[in-house]
Amino acid sequence: METLEGRLLGALETHDAEALQQHLAQGVDARALIQGKPLVQWLLEMYFRSDRFPLCLRALLARGAVLEAAWLETVLLDDEEALRAALRRDPELVSRRITLRSTFTPLDEATALHVACEYGNLRAARVLLEHGAAVDARAGLDVHGLGGHTPLFHTVNSNANRSAPLMELLLAQGADPALHIAGLVWGRGFEWETALFDLTPISYALYGLLPQMHRDEAQIYANVRRLLAAAGRPAPAAWNVPNRYLHPQRPG
Repeated sequence: METLEGRLLGALETHDAEALQQHLAQGVDARALIQGKPLVQWLLEMYFRSDRFPLCLRALLARGAVLEAAWLETVLLDDEEALRAALRRDPELVSRRITLRSTFTPLDEATALHVACEYGNLRAARVLLEHGAAVDARAGLDVHGLGGHTPLFHTVNSNANRSAPLMELLLAQGADPALHIAGLVWGRGFEWETALFDLTPISYALYGLLPQMHRDEAQIYANVRRLLAAAGRPAPAAWNVPNRYLHPQRPG
């Protein structure tokens, strides 16, 4: 029989806000720990990305859960009006830094714009840019000197291509699609951890084809095509997508 912990983790994994709210209404403590980790942290670290994430986060916060930094709330909730109000109170929010454990692209000494792009929060990203967020702000470096990536890196091979609209937004704001970094560790600390070296947003997009990333081939190549165009670089006329070697035609 499935345990309560299992059902809670399932609701957090699939962003089932209704099930999560039912558990909380039935007495589950929003500050409870599962395997030593708060529920809100499980939500932040889950592999899935969707528009239902803010609903789950809001349910936890309403019942007493707390984020590592209070200023993250409006960014993660993708709450445009609340974020504008927060920026009026504290204009420095656009340049504040935080380090979070990230399922995919690292969030080491990341800005609010890095966070918005990682979670696919378009409304928050727009507001941050309107208030002067640096479109090519560099994240911090890890202990091996890897990182230094810009918010654009969080958008080019995102889960279910959720952050593709943010990629377009950043490019329209002048983000550099050819910016080079020494590398980064994708999914650091998780089973799918993968070290990648000598990256630009273009090459990082292509790493979405790795099997552990579970990305869609056509979406990845569409992102690469868009980044090449933004960099003023020619692209091949034929893309062989889906790849004929991997997906041979089968007789009807």
